[in-house]
Amino acid sequence: MSFLEKLASKVLIGDGAMGTLLYERGVDQCFEEVNLTNSEKIHRAHAEYVSAGADVIQTNTYAANRLKLEKYNLEKEVHSINRAGVQIAKKAAEDQSFVLGTIGGIRRFQLEEWDLQEIESAFLEQMNELLTEGVDGLLLETFYDLEEAKMATALARKLTAQPIVVNLSLGEIGVMNGGIAVSNAFEQLTDIGADVVGLNCRTGPFHMLRSFETIALPERAFLSAYPNASLPDYRDGRVFYQSNADYFQDMGEKFIKQGVRLLGGCCGTTPDHIRAFAKMRDVTQPITTKKVKTILGVERNPISIPRKEIPLPDIVKERKSVIVELDPPKKLNTKRFMEGAKALHEAGVDAITMADNSLASPRVDNLALGSMMKHSIGARPLVHVTCRDRNLIGLQSHLMGLDALGIDDVLAVTGDPTKIGDFPGATSVYDVSSFQLISFLKQLNEGISFSGKELGQKANFSIGAAFNPNVRHLDKAVKRMEKKVESGADYFMTQPIYSIEQIEALANETKHIKEPIYIGIMPLTGTRNAEFLHNEVPGIKLTDDIRSAMAACGEDKEAATLEGIKIAKHLIDATLNFFNGIYLITPFMRYEMTVELTKYIESRKPIIQTSK
Repeated sequence: MSFLEKLASKVLIGDGAMGTLLYERGVDQCFEEVNLTNSEKIHRAHAEYVSAGADVIQTNTYAANRLKLEKYNLEKEVHSINRAGVQIAKKAAEDQSFVLGTIGGIRRFQLEEWDLQEIESAFLEQMNELLTEGVDGLLLETFYDLEEAKMATALARKLTAQPIVVNLSLGEIGVMNGGIAVSNAFEQLTDIGADVVGLNCRTGPFHMLRSFETIALPERAFLSAYPNASLPDYRDGRVFYQSNADYFQDMGEKFIKQGVRLLGGCCGTTPDHIRAFAKMRDVTQPITTKKVKTILGVERNPISIPRKEIPLPDIVKERKSVIVELDPPKKLNTKRFMEGAKALHEAGVDAITMADNSLASPRVDNLALGSMMKHSIGARPLVHVTCRDRNLIGLQSHLMGLDALGIDDVLAVTGDPTKIGDFPGATSVYDVSSFQLISFLKQLNEGISFSGKELGQKANFSIGAAFNPNVRHLDKAVKRMEKKVESGADYFMTQPIYSIEQIEALANETKHIKEPIYIGIMPLTGTRNAEFLHNEVPGIKLTDDIRSAMAACGEDKEAATLEGIKIAKHLIDATLNFFNGIYLITPFMRYEMTVELTKYIESRKPIIQTSK
């Protein structure tokens, strides 16, 4: 009787974890490489699961693809590792158990690491090896990204008529990343060709069961469940899971009563857990009908809270608009900063923007300063949010805090690397790229968390993106701008520009971009400042004429200030022929200079020819 024929009549028991089992047994290397270096250890683990009652075992090939094996310089061993993985599993199965070739999902939140085309090529190579060696089917597991799962499923179905099992991993009960209902995801995978659809990893039995309560029995597929043993614990640098086989026996009955036909274990599970599932399977009948619960938040729409302020992108499309950057202080005294913010607000700026620990040096938190500005002087804060300092948990928490404070204007940026700052040994997080951060902000605006959970109401973020025009190939930089537009950017703020020709070139290259652009202009304070910017700051280049003009001022600070303002005004005049938005960067807290430039912009008659 075939694998699918057996599933039609009974519940089959899968095996448990391989990676965490090897880890507990002292393996501290690439787990898939052990197929070659100590095949007996892998065989023993498989045999223990078969002895415990597993009807289905999976090959030790979860990460045996070219992209993951590169980490261990094993990318040339895809053939040998996968072939050995199948051979070891088949030897352990001894015709008692089915052998599924395992392929693990690659994408997490770091979607930029490899594109889908690269992943598809790696999957194709691995699938061919597993199928050639004679597996009874393919198990595609731990897919957080639905697009990747669909691609892998379609590829597998194109290659084979063998059974395909696809297990997704959820961050929240009942939904995938992006707020996609798991029931909908299952339907899409079944339409592509999956024979079994289910869940694995991330959660233990309790939370995984709550997801299955929202899932109807598929008409053209079976359900599978591979829960973790428990939530993980972390002690002395090692990850531990609860040893709770008796609990698994009780939960096994509940999974079967939710329609699960393939029941195994993921992280932290052992042969004892599988033995417990097998015992319960023997005394529990599979179901053919069930009632489905609705998870609050999957079906209803979040509340939309209207904005109290006109969004910056709307302002700059209609008239001249000025944003001024004022750096948060490196010391605890915020008096000078607040004085500058008050002066700029009174000068009529549309928003005061604050970097997020610029140059990777700690400063007073811009969220705190933004709240102080907003509530004490009525200024509009625009806070930068970097990908450098916070993991996904911290990023979402930070953004939820901004929303709670009514700070809706954000600039999503990558962030300077820590090695250039005050703490060069600090960790750069970069869980996501700036493109993904923009997408996640848009997701919050739909009332959906990073992990897909419904948040009860929609955020109101107006999302700015950074743009560097100071590059050799402007057309390539504009391609990145287009990609940020696709991600959800509402407007752009550029690095400082010191060339009229560059401003004109940018206007020509971005004619097709509908999103408004604020042109960055930073007044120079002296020749040393000019030379530092030109020679040492990535992304900034000054013209020879500007450098000569600043050098002519020598050490005369007053003359240098006047010349810096004069140059800035000249650049403003050129900018306003093409763009409505000016982004003034205050040098060294000398806000008097940006106050004067703000007033100058206000005095300029509009001669604008575009709506940027």
